[in-house]
Amino acid sequence: MLKNERAGTTALAGRIAAAIRSRAPVARTFFERHAGLIAVAAGTVAERLAAGGRIYAFGRGPYATDAQHAAVEFVHPVLVGKPALPAADLSLSFETSLPVLVAAQDVVVGFGPPEGDPSIRGALRNARARGAYALDFCGSAQHETYADFTIGAVGEDEHVHQEIVEIVNHLLYESVHVFLEHRQRAHGVDAGAAAFLYPFLGGAVQSDRATDGSGDLLAAVRTSILQKARDAEGLRERVAAEESAEISAAVHTIVAAVARGGRLLLFGNGGSATDATDWALDCVTPRAGLAPIPALSLAAEPATITAIANDVGCDFIFLRQLIAHLRPHDVAIGLSTSGGSANVIAALAEARKRGNGTIALLGYDGGEIRRRGLADHIIVVLSDYVPRIQEAQATIYHVMREHANLGG
Repeated sequence: MLKNERAGTTALAGRIAAAIRSRAPVARTFFERHAGLIAVAAGTVAERLAAGGRIYAFGRGPYATDAQHAAVEFVHPVLVGKPALPAADLSLSFETSLPVLVAAQDVVVGFGPPEGDPSIRGALRNARARGAYALDFCGSAQHETYADFTIGAVGEDEHVHQEIVEIVNHLLYESVHVFLEHRQRAHGVDAGAAAFLYPFLGGAVQSDRATDGSGDLLAAVRTSILQKARDAEGLRERVAAEESAEISAAVHTIVAAVARGGRLLLFGNGGSATDATDWALDCVTPRAGLAPIPALSLAAEPATITAIANDVGCDFIFLRQLIAHLRPHDVAIGLSTSGGSANVIAALAEARKRGNGTIALLGYDGGEIRRRGLADHIIVVLSDYVPRIQEAQATIYHVMREHANLGG
């Protein structure tokens, strides 16, 4: 690397670190204000699910990926031993599907931009009128009557807003399991140790409906939510301190590849699939001051994915697509919280064999991808807890998108 290139990468790394750290005060203020409300919402969602309700999530554009993320986490929880809970993403047809599907005991969750979305607001209002419990994850004013829970105005930055929403969604999901386990214990059902999810839950049966804020379940869940929000902040700080140089180098690779006519091909599983699609949509969606970047999510092709998985095997769902799509100068980007996903490994290995640029956004210690050096740029969120890893990864790829124009 030439001297001026090294200087440019170092300068960009400093800007990237500052951008990552800028999230901290926004998140801290938000969760200090909302932790108790999130705890109440989680308790109510748990009650609805225990009564036979279902969760219906929906959003438009990039925010549809947030709905997908919510659905996959409830149905296929990353927390080992937790039950599958009924949740579905209705983003493709929420305005027509909700009136047909929603029942009085259900929960509806709308995702949208910082300025709010009238179509999401209308769908929430209509579902609430049918008796559903409505959660608004747009940036709408809190004084409206179309939802039972609103996050309010987080700020004007759509990426920071979306990152806060992802943390809220994770905390809601984690806390719902706490309330459900508590209900089981209260009825004499051994649900197993809950310390992994919720260290404040002791052995004594407590009231699900306690609201006095002193030593009860609701107050303890609020305390847990605040602690987890602090954990998320601490992890972002670690990323800023330890990974900014590698993130900067990856941004330079993206900008250089696009300048030569390349595209980004992104892929991942589960929550990482929704992140891959969100990243791709962020690249192609117009944003002030940023030129569009050609990007395609290989995780957003359910017919192709299921065909390959059925006929050949799950390990080939991205490899087969990559073989079809990959051109000279394209960059393959794999997302994996474990660093060991076989289908991500196969796709990255193929891209390296063809001489294409490769980037890996990983969790844990980087896993097999890091050990085998399967990417030119390996960015690791050093944690063994999947929700916190995904939250930090969202900040990373948002910051990469925001700084792509600065890398050339």
